[in-house]
Amino acid sequence: MQPHYVIRKPLLTEKTTLGMEEGQYAFEVDRRATKTDIKEAIERAYGVSVVKVTTQRRKGGVRRMKYGYVKAPVTKKATVRVKEGQVIELF
Repeated sequence: MQPHYVIRKPLLTEKTTLGMEEGQYAFEVDRRATKTDIKEAIERAYGVSVVKVTTQRRKGGVRRMKYGYVKAPVTKKATVRVKEGQVIELF
């Protein structure tokens, strides 16, 4: 798969920004992507060497709106550790 199909967007929160100092970056990725797909996409898109990929599925919650219940979709988050000394410029 092409990198732009695998990587949806980088996740920029306070916790992930602190992780960037240690070489860890978080991305929202396609649900069907495997760890190997994610590793190859990050390496191609950003030109870094990936050491480790961890993933987690986020369950979509149910919210009550005035017109009924709405279910949020299930998303997948990937945390990527890059080789020491390498940096991904996100902003």
